[in-house]
Amino acid sequence: MSQLNPPSTPGKLKTDKYYPLHSHRLRPHRITLFSTLFLALILVFFYLSYSPSSPSSLLPRRSMNWGGSKWESRVRSSAKLRTGGRLTVLVTGAAGFVGTHVSLALRSRGDGVIGIDNFNDYYDTKLKKDRNHLLEKSGIFVVEGDINNKELLVKLFDVVPFTHVMHLAAQAGVRYAMKNPASYVHSNIAGFVNLLEVCKSANPQPAIVWASSSSVYGLNSKVPFSEKDRTDRPASLYAATKKAGEEIAHTYNHIYGLSLTGLRFFTVYGPWGRPDMAYFFFTKDILSGKQIKIFEGLNHSSVARDFTYIDDIVQGCLGALDTAKKSTGSGGKKKGPAQLRVFNLGNTSPVPVTRLVSILEKLLIVKANKQMVPIPRNGDVMFTHANISSAQRELGYKPTTDLEKGLKKFVHWYLKYYSSSAKRSS
Repeated sequence: MSQLNPPSTPGKLKTDKYYPLHSHRLRPHRITLFSTLFLALILVFFYLSYSPSSPSSLLPRRSMNWGGSKWESRVRSSAKLRTGGRLTVLVTGAAGFVGTHVSLALRSRGDGVIGIDNFNDYYDTKLKKDRNHLLEKSGIFVVEGDINNKELLVKLFDVVPFTHVMHLAAQAGVRYAMKNPASYVHSNIAGFVNLLEVCKSANPQPAIVWASSSSVYGLNSKVPFSEKDRTDRPASLYAATKKAGEEIAHTYNHIYGLSLTGLRFFTVYGPWGRPDMAYFFFTKDILSGKQIKIFEGLNHSSVARDFTYIDDIVQGCLGALDTAKKSTGSGGKKKGPAQLRVFNLGNTSPVPVTRLVSILEKLLIVKANKQMVPIPRNGDVMFTHANISSAQRELGYKPTTDLEKGLKKFVHWYLKYYSSSAKRSS
């Protein structure tokens, strides 16, 4: 299976030692007055941000053509089950880091896969195109389109009776929200609602697994983070939109009988990753001799992340798809209670960012030019640490890749990929 890169995920204040994991039963999260008011503000912001006079968020660079007999034939062919396959899955954000890896894993075991991606330019579109080339070689067709395009989604469901949706399309990144907040509302809230609207009316309704984020734990100070901890104090707009997504998922489950499973990813990394992630741009800057800035807290306390290798995340995603129960609605009407779950997918081993840099120095055989700076008030948090007991118990989730082993695979991919790119351009 090929490999790709990580989403940006925040955490909490880090101490020198970590607390032992505790097993928790999943319980529905009670919506506090704060979270209700916050969700209302988000929705108001959505309407204000998308008035006709407002600039749009990140949109695709080129026009998106779809439809016609040839297009439908490609869609059906890609969605066709192979030997051993059981699921027919629509993967949103399929040319993204996690989306590419999940799509390839599904295809490798015979499942039918159709992707959708708008190929926006939040980061280098060449990387997305090259990921898409991997998918094409595996017989996976990625439709170029936006999840806010309801007509396109309805058409896809008309052509293929999807059993599952793996929803990974989103505007990622904590810091970028300060520059382009509207893009987060457009993708993470409006796009999610649009997808759920189409799914609720589909017949049969698909089961939906979607990417939330460890960012929802925000200012939570209890470690490790458990699914039943409070998540109503987001530290960034990105985190707020992911928390709003969890409340929206609850609503569609309650009213329409959609089966929904949310996955809170913890700092995913690996080959084909996102260039805006620290491990990725640290590698680039160390090799070019540029100074890298490493954040630290009060009294020089360490910033730490629960880095999770992409293959482990993929295993958790497939586990969630395989254990997702059928939705209970039909024609937009609920027939009975439906499954609603949320799981942490992490590595349970928070590592200081300084340790990350040391491993990269060793693998690259280059000394980094480091500058320690105070962590800015931009939504970043001091640390993340996942309690994964629920995912272990219910999904069979078991991460096996430590940071040094995972970074070794990433560096190998990075050197090969950019060496090949440099040769082609010259």
